[in-house]
Amino acid sequence: MMGRRETSQVQFLYAFDLDKVVPPDHLVRQIDGVLDLSWVHKELAPYYSHTGRPSIDPALMIRMLLIGYVFALRSERRLCSEVQVNLAYRWFCKLSVEDQIPDHSVFSRARHERFRESDALRRVFEGVVAMCIAAGLVGGEAFSVDASLITADVDKKKRVPGEPQMNWPKAEETSRAVREYLAALDAARGDEENGGGDGGGGPSGAGSRRKPPKKVSLTDPQATWVARPGVNPFFAYDANYLIDNKAGIIVDAEGTRANRVVEIAVTQTMMERVGRRFGLRPQRLAGDTVYGAVRLLKWLVDRNITPHIPVWDKSARHDGTFSRTDFVFDQQRNVYICPGGAMLTSTGNIDQGHIVHYRASKNDCSTCSLKPKCTTAVARKITRDLNEDVRDRVRALANTEAFQQSRRERKKVEMRFAHMKRILRLDRLRLRGLSGVRDEVLLTATAQNLRRLVKLLGRAPPPFAVAHPA
Repeated sequence: MMGRRETSQVQFLYAFDLDKVVPPDHLVRQIDGVLDLSWVHKELAPYYSHTGRPSIDPALMIRMLLIGYVFALRSERRLCSEVQVNLAYRWFCKLSVEDQIPDHSVFSRARHERFRESDALRRVFEGVVAMCIAAGLVGGEAFSVDASLITADVDKKKRVPGEPQMNWPKAEETSRAVREYLAALDAARGDEENGGGDGGGGPSGAGSRRKPPKKVSLTDPQATWVARPGVNPFFAYDANYLIDNKAGIIVDAEGTRANRVVEIAVTQTMMERVGRRFGLRPQRLAGDTVYGAVRLLKWLVDRNITPHIPVWDKSARHDGTFSRTDFVFDQQRNVYICPGGAMLTSTGNIDQGHIVHYRASKNDCSTCSLKPKCTTAVARKITRDLNEDVRDRVRALANTEAFQQSRRERKKVEMRFAHMKRILRLDRLRLRGLSGVRDEVLLTATAQNLRRLVKLLGRAPPPFAVAHPA
């Protein structure tokens, strides 16, 4: 006899255990086994009032945000909808079947206020990194650094030229992203008046610039206008990753403006922060040519970190004339010897604080048979950086096996960016302003480390092995 199910789903009493319906091998179980948020209530208590209506539990909001980034739920509205119906997500968030799901609007206020004031999202990220270190997934010997452009959440048609500077409305009449931009401009002007501006925007990329931007977005003015050959121009930010080469664990992450000078500055910031938080001081750092500026190379060499980075060098000529590499530098006499045997000398004047100019004699150049292959000017000039010896030392490393090994290992950081954009769908930012970018990059890096940790570990480490940063 064919059976039929009764259509009524109404029952007076239920005996339901949520823990039994979540499979033992589900990703949320594995992540829950390694995630420690026991510090949240104590650390965030000073940012809440001791009176008034109880707020949404901050630990619940952090767990829900992690669900969103681990499973690529890019919208907080959709995140709340998914947690409402997905029993595994409810279990991870410590919610019962009957518990109400917070409204999507609570995340915005928590993110803009308490989470940023307390730096809670970075604390979550560093707690996961500490777990990876405790599990033996971080070697601490070799790091790689890179940055990837992420499209900003703006309409690129709504833009104005960078010059002349736009007269913005009053701060109270603008959006949060514009207010953040105006505050950064005021801070930059203050630095310039006090003589503390570096011209590069600082590590955050929100400070003064050496030259005005080509275009400014009216929606998110801190986004950078990126115009490259063969690519339609767009507004973007940078996601900066510093990874350990052993297992590809992201040991630090930072969202910044898309700017080469900023990338160099934030590399120093991340290296110092990792050393301060976890005591990690690598022996070598790998990066692409963007990081081959002499300022960063010298900074690394001074700290006994071997730069496995191609030197940024624009002295090569492609018109058939002699390049700087065709001249020989005599360090004892502080002169260059040209291919014709003549000397190029310097007056000792230093340009821009680090560039020395060397010039050949007019008489030597006028009688030289090689002049057509050298210069069309009266006399040949070349420049040398004050720290050119550092650049020469780094150039000499390029042919070593260790350098080639670092180049192969550096692909791991590129794989993290590919995973970020293709799997976690962070190919376009959802939040605006530099603070929003930092939040998204940190949460994405946390999700990637959690997925990597449970994949390589297979089980949670014993509680006594967990080390959390102070």
